[in-house]
This record gives sequence, C-alpha cells and structure tokens, in this order.
Amino acid sequence: MKVEQITPYNSDSRHKADQVREMFDSIAPAYDFMNRAMTFGIDRLWRRKAVGLLRREPHGEILDIATGTGDLAILMAGRLSPCRVTGVDLSEGMVEIGRRKVRERGLEESVSLDIGDCLALPFADGSFDCVTCAYGVRNFQDLSAGYREMLRVLRPGGRIVVLELSTPSSALVRPFYKFYTRCVIPTAGRMISKDVRAYSYLPESIAAVPQRERMCALMAEAGFTATRYIDMTFGTCCIYTAVRPTEQNQ
Repeated sequence: MKVEQITPYNSDSRHKADQVREMFDSIAPAYDFMNRAMTFGIDRLWRRKAVGLLRREPHGEILDIATGTGDLAILMAGRLSPCRVTGVDLSEGMVEIGRRKVRERGLEESVSLDIGDCLALPFADGSFDCVTCAYGVRNFQDLSAGYREMLRVLRPGGRIVVLELSTPSSALVRPFYKFYTRCVIPTAGRMISKDVRAYSYLPESIAAVPQRERMCALMAEAGFTATRYIDMTFGTCCIYTAVRPTEQNQ
C-alpha cells in the first residue's frame, strides 16, 4: 500500500527521519504542555484506554517505540506492574525529558529510555511480549517497514497497540476539527514553540497517514493478524491492535 509522505520541513531535501528528529528536538521543552492543551487533556484518557487493552496480555517485556517524553512507557510501568518497559525514540531532546520524568517517579528499575531508530531496532527477534506506539507512526519514513520491524521484535502471539491521531469520520464534527487543527493549533504552536513549522506539520501528517481500515490493512500486509481499531472521542484518535501469529497460524 502506498503511503503519502509528508515531511516537517517541506522544502528540505533531507530524509524524513532527520527532519522529524530536528523538529522534536526543537519542540521538546513545550511538547508535554502542548499535548495537554491541544487535546484538553483527553490524550491521557486515550493512553489509559490503550494500556487497559494490555491488562490480560503477558507483559514481562514491553517495547514502546517513538516513546517521546515517555508518558506511555511510564503509565504502563505503573499500571502493568511488574513489567520492564524499554522506550526508543529518535529525538535526544524528547528522551532526555522522559528520563527526567522516570527519575522523578523513581522508575529507573522498570523503565529505560534510549535513542534509536524505530525502523532499525537494536533488539533480537521475538524480544518483547508487547510493542506499543503512541502518536508516532505517522512520522515514520516508511510505515510498512516500521510495522515489519515491530513484527520482528515481537514474540509469536504477542500484541501491538498503536495510538494515532485521525480525522473524524462524522461529517458534523469534521468542519470544527479542521478549523481547530489547521488554524487554532498552528497559531498556538507558533506562540509557544520556537519551531514555526512543527504545528502546521501536525494536521498535514494526520491527514496523510492511513486511517481505520487502511491502517489495519497495512498491518496485515506486514504480517499481523487480528487487526482492529477503536475510534476515540468522535474519531479524533484511533487505537489499533494486532497480533503476531504463532507458527501454527502462519
């Protein structure tokens, strides 16, 4: 499936991954505040719902890719205890903030956050019981490759949970959503963040990423089974789940 490529800095000839790293390093100090403000705090509810979907799963080892400032990793460590959560992200600025939050909560024994490329993970095949990703897959240079890498490091029978922002399916909600994401958020982002382009990239990347059935189809193409999605808050966010098949089911 062909996925449209939207990059943070459209006039820049560098690879998307390099641009994404620069963008998140730039906005890291304002990232958590902007997340709360843009979603009116509802992003916390979405994360809690995602973690709830993993409660019945084996979760000795969890990998959180595109971990950012570590909110999902920290939440999983607290709610799925005992478990070990490894977070990986391209942005050193984001990871450093996440590490500070881990230390403040005394979670160094259960959460580790590292710099790494989500398309070339430094882990052996089948290393993790679960793999998660919150609001990150739309930033991948190659989304299909990203899902294949998730599949590789997941144990047979293990589950992935992906949260991603989406365009509302309701025709009534969509006009308000478009105004908010295309006008209000970029204006607020320019006022708070020093990166003028970052919060214009946000609605563009949401519109470009595969959503709902198309996202599930992309997961299936990568080799996952039992793909499904859950619409959250009028469809402004989707939670996707899928399973790496066991050898008997392959």
